[in-house]
Amino acid sequence: MKKKKRSVGKALIILMVAFFYLPILYMIAFSFNEGKSLTVFTGFSLRWYKHMMESGDMMGALYTTFSVALIATVVSTVVGTISAIGLSKSRKLVWDLMEQVDNLPMMNPEIVTAIGFMLLFITFRVEKGYVTMLLAHIAFCIPYVILSVMPKIRSLDPNLADAAMDLGATPWQALLKVIVPQIMPGIVSGALIAFTMSVDDFIISYFVTGGGVKNLSIMVYTMSKRVNPSINAISTLMIVIIFLVLLAINLTSAFLAKRQEKTEIKKRRILVPAAVTCTAAVGLAVFLQFGGSGERRPFEGQTLHIYNWGEYTGENILADFEESTGAKVVMENFESNEQMYIKVANGEAYDILVPSDYMIQRLISEEYLQKLDKSKLDCLDKLSEAVKGLPYDPENEYSVPYFWGTVGIVYDKTKVDLEDLKREGYNIFLDEKYKGEIYLYDSERDSFMMALKALGYSMNTEDPEELSAAYDWLVQCVQTMKPEIVTDEIIDNMAQGRKALGLIYSGDATYVMGENENMGYYLPETGTNLWSDAMVIPANAKNPELAHAFINFASDYDGAYDNSSYVGYTSANQEVMGDLSGEGGDYEGIEAYLPRTDNDQDEVFVYNEKTRKEISSLWSRVKITASNAN
Repeated sequence: MKKKKRSVGKALIILMVAFFYLPILYMIAFSFNEGKSLTVFTGFSLRWYKHMMESGDMMGALYTTFSVALIATVVSTVVGTISAIGLSKSRKLVWDLMEQVDNLPMMNPEIVTAIGFMLLFITFRVEKGYVTMLLAHIAFCIPYVILSVMPKIRSLDPNLADAAMDLGATPWQALLKVIVPQIMPGIVSGALIAFTMSVDDFIISYFVTGGGVKNLSIMVYTMSKRVNPSINAISTLMIVIIFLVLLAINLTSAFLAKRQEKTEIKKRRILVPAAVTCTAAVGLAVFLQFGGSGERRPFEGQTLHIYNWGEYTGENILADFEESTGAKVVMENFESNEQMYIKVANGEAYDILVPSDYMIQRLISEEYLQKLDKSKLDCLDKLSEAVKGLPYDPENEYSVPYFWGTVGIVYDKTKVDLEDLKREGYNIFLDEKYKGEIYLYDSERDSFMMALKALGYSMNTEDPEELSAAYDWLVQCVQTMKPEIVTDEIIDNMAQGRKALGLIYSGDATYVMGENENMGYYLPETGTNLWSDAMVIPANAKNPELAHAFINFASDYDGAYDNSSYVGYTSANQEVMGDLSGEGGDYEGIEAYLPRTDNDQDEVFVYNEKTRKEISSLWSRVKITASNAN
C-alpha cells in the first residue's frame, strides 16, 4: 500500500513538473522555427535570434529590464534593511503600525498601485520614462525587502549591538560587523525577491513609463498582439540569463561550503556571481543597443517619436531608416484608435501617428493634426489610386496611406460550403449548421458593420431603428451560435483550422492562408469595411521635418516592401502591391492580400461620436449576453 502511494505521489510530481516546464521547452523549441507560425515547426533556423539581436527595440528593452532591476534591487535592499533595523528600535506601537503599512502595498491589487503611481507623476508633472519606472520599481520592492529582513531582526538578541559597543565598537561598526552579518540571509532573500519582482513586473511598468521606454514584459505584451516568433527568442534569452545566474550562485555556494567554514564569508560571497552575471548581461545589452559609430548623416542625433499599432512594422525598416538618416526612432504602440486619441488629446507629443480612417477624420476636425508639406514629400505618386482621396481626407492634405484592406470571412474549405457563403453572406453567422464553429471579432465597429451589411443597411447609418435591428441580429448570433469572441488570437487559431469560420481583417487572413492551404477568404456582395490606416503628423510634433523624411522612407519601395512582406497587410505602394501579389511574390494566389475595389456597397467608416457611443454601449450588452449564453 505504501509503495502504491509512493508511486502515485511520484506520478503527480512528474505531472506537475511537466505542467510547468513543457510550455517553456515548447517555447524554446519554437524560438528556432524557420517560419512565423507559433504552432507549426517548419524547420530549424536562427532567424528570430538574428532579428532579435538586430532590433534596437528588443535590445533596448533588455537593457532597461536589467538595469532597472539591478538599481532597484540595490537601492531597495539598502533602504529596506535600514528601515527594518530602525523599526526594530522603535516602540511596539510604531513597529505594529509600520508593519501594516508595509503589508498594504503587497496586498493591494497591482493595478491600484500602478494607477496610484501614474496619478502621482501626472499630478507633479513628472515626465514619464526611465526615471519614473525606476522610482516605481524601488518603491514596490522595498516592502518585500523589509518583510524578508524583519524575521531575522526579531530573532536577534536585542542587546547584541549594545554589547558590541561596550567592547569598543562604534555604532557604525556594530551595525556593519555585528548586526548585518547576523541578518544577511534575510537581506539576500529580500534582494533576490526584489530582483525577481522587478524583472517580472508588467502592470506597474506599463502605467508609469513613457517616451518609448519599455522593459521586456511590455515589449512581449506588445509583440503578442500579432504573430511574432521573436517573442520566443527573447524569452529564451531571458531564461538562459536567469539560468546562468542561478547556476553561478549555486556553484559558488557549493564551492565556498567546501572551502570555507566561516558563515560570514560564505554569505558575503554568494551575491558576487549574481551581480557579475547580471552586470555582464546589462553590459552586453548596452553594447548592442548603443555600440557602433559612423559618418555624419542628415538627421544625426535627432529623435523621431512614432505612435503605431503593435507589430505593424517590418523587420528592418526602423533600423534601415536610422542607418540612412542618423536619427534615432522611438516607437510606442497602441491597441486601439481610442487609446491613441486619449494620449494625443492629453498633449503627449509624437512626430508620427498611424490611426485609422475615421479617427483621422476626428483628429482633423478637432485640429490635432498639421497639414503635410507636400514640397517635402516625393511619395504620393507611388501610391495606389484606390487609397488616395478617400472621404476622411479627400485631398490627402493630412495623411499618407500606410496599409489598407477589407474585413471579411476567413473559412475552412474542408468545413464550409462556398455555396453557403455566396447564398448567405454574413448571415452564415446565423446558420446553425456551423453552431459552435465560429469566431466573432471583438470590435464594436466591425461586428456592427457585419450585422448592418447582413441586414442590407449602410455601416455608417445613424438610424436608431437600423442600429437596434443590428443589435438584435448580433444577440441572435451569440445566443444561438455559441461563438467565441476573440481578437488577434483568431490568426493562429484559424491557421490551425480550429473552427470553421470567423470575421477577420484581410491582412490577418493573408497570413492564415499562407500558413494553411485549406483556408479561404470571402467578401459578401452586400459590402464590407474598406479601411485604411495612414501616417499623419500631430499639430504638436517636435520634429516634423524628420517625420516627412520617414513618411517618404516608409512609402518608398524598400520600406513599403519590408513592411508589407513582414506584416502581411496590403501596401499602399502600387509597385509593392503588384510584386507581392504577382508571380513569385510572397502572396501569389492569396486573394485576401488584394482589397476589393469594384463593389459599390463597400464603405469607409465615417466618424460620428453619437453613433460611436451608442454602438459601444450596444456591443457591451451583446458581450454580456454572450457570456450568459455560454
